[in-house]
Amino acid sequence: MPEITKIALQKNNDERYNIFLDGKYAFSADEQILIRFGLMKGKVLDDWEIDEIIYGDEVRKAYNKAIHFLGFRMRSEHEVKEKLLSSGYGEAVALEAIVKLREQGFLDDESFSRALLETRKRTAKKGPAAIRQELQRKGISRELQEEAMASFSEEEQLRLAEELAEKMAVRSGGRTPQQLKQKIQESLMRKGYGRDVINTVIGRIEESLEPGEDEWDALTEKWGEKAWRTYSGKHTGAERRRRVKQAMYQRGIPAERINRFIEEREAEEQ
Repeated sequence: MPEITKIALQKNNDERYNIFLDGKYAFSADEQILIRFGLMKGKVLDDWEIDEIIYGDEVRKAYNKAIHFLGFRMRSEHEVKEKLLSSGYGEAVALEAIVKLREQGFLDDESFSRALLETRKRTAKKGPAAIRQELQRKGISRELQEEAMASFSEEEQLRLAEELAEKMAVRSGGRTPQQLKQKIQESLMRKGYGRDVINTVIGRIEESLEPGEDEWDALTEKWGEKAWRTYSGKHTGAERRRRVKQAMYQRGIPAERINRFIEEREAEEQ
C-alpha cells in the first residue's frame, strides 16, 4: 500500500497541499481535508481511502467555489447547483456541497424567496406575476413561492401600482387620456400586476389624466394636423373627412373636437 512520503504547501495557495506517495506526486488536498483524514507523513493509505480523500477534496473545492459565488449576493440552491455544474463539478459533488452549505446556513431558499420579493418590490415595484416568474427561474419550489407571495397583499400591490401609474401620468409626452391609459395598462401588465389591480388603479387616477382645455387644444392640433397631412394628398371630400375622423378618434380625440377641427380646415381651403 502506498505511503505518504511528503506533504508540501502549494506556492500559490496557502490553503492547499501537494501529497506525495512513495516519493511521487499523487494529488493535492485542501487544508481541511488533511485535518479531516488525518493525513501526515508516514501514513499508509488503501486505494479506497485515496479515492475517498480525492472525492472529499473535490467536494471541498466545490464548497469553496459556492462560497465565493454567494459572496456577491444571495442565491437559490438551484443557482448554486447550476454554477457548480457549469464549473465542471459532477452532480454528486455539487449536491453534497449544497447540503453542507444548507446545514451551515449559507443556503436557505425560504429566506431567499422573501428577500427577493422585498427587493423587487422596493427597487423595481414589480407585481406578483413578475416576481413569481423570477422565483420559478431561480428554481424555487411552488410551495415556497406560495409562502412568499402570500405576504404581498392586494393593498400593497395597489399602492405600488398607483405610484408607477402616477409617474407615467406626469411623463405623458403629449398623449391623450386614452393613449395614456393604454400605456399605463401595458406597463403595469409588464411589471406583473393583475387586471383587477390595474383597473382599480386606472379608476383612481382617471380624473388626473384628463387634460385641461389648453392641452386638449394642443392635442387636437397635433393629431389633427398629422392626419390631415397624411390624407390630404390622397383623398378629398367625404373620404378625407372619414379617414381623418377615424385617425383622430383612434388617438382618443373627442368627436366634437374632431368635427370642429375638420370644419376649420375645410373652411381654410375655400
